[in-house]
Amino acid sequence: MESSARRQATRQKLYEAAVTLIAEQGFSATTVDEIAERAGVAKGTVYYNFASKSVLFEELLRHGVGLLTASLREASEKTAASGGNKIDALDAMIRAGLVFIDRYPAFTQLYVAELWRTNRAWQSTLAVVRQEAVAVVEDVLRGAVEGGELSEEIDIPLTAAALVGMVLVAALDWQAFQPERSLDDVHAALSRLLQGRVTGGR
Repeated sequence: MESSARRQATRQKLYEAAVTLIAEQGFSATTVDEIAERAGVAKGTVYYNFASKSVLFEELLRHGVGLLTASLREASEKTAASGGNKIDALDAMIRAGLVFIDRYPAFTQLYVAELWRTNRAWQSTLAVVRQEAVAVVEDVLRGAVEGGELSEEIDIPLTAAALVGMVLVAALDWQAFQPERSLDDVHAALSRLLQGRVTGGR
C-alpha cells in the first residue's frame, strides 16, 4: 500500500503534468497517456489515483483554488496579527494573489478559462471553490465596513468578486503582455486602485 506522503507526491506530479498539458492544448485534446508520460508514471497510476481524466481535472481545480484560498487567508491573518487594519489586509491579499499566480501561471490561465464555460461536468465544483476564495475576501470587506474603514454602501459580494477578478486578470495580462514589469510594480498599481488613489487627492 502506498504511503499517504508518497501518494500526495504522485498526485502533485499528476496535477502539474495535467495543468501544463491542458493549458497548452485544451482539455479535450489532452489524453491520460500524455499526462502519465509527462508526470513520469505508468498510465495505471493515473487511474489508481483518479477514476477518470475528468475527475483528475476536477480535483486539480479543487486543489489549486484551495491553495489560493489558503494563501489569501494567511495574508489576512498575518496582517491582523501585526496590527494592520482591514484595508492593509486586502492589500496583503492582493499581493498574495499575485504571488500565487506568478508561481502557478498555467493553473491560473486554466481556472480563468474554465470559469466561463457553462457546459462542463465540473461547473458545480468550480462554483463551490470560487465561492470559497471569494468568501475570504468578503469576510475582510465585511470587517472593514463594520469597523468604519469602508462605506456601508458597498455591495460586499460584488466588490469581493471584483477584487478577485481584478487580481486574476491583471496578473494574466502582466504575464502575457507586460512581463518586463516586476511583481512590485503590479502590486503597487492594484494597491492604488484599492485605496482609491487613482482619482487624485481632491
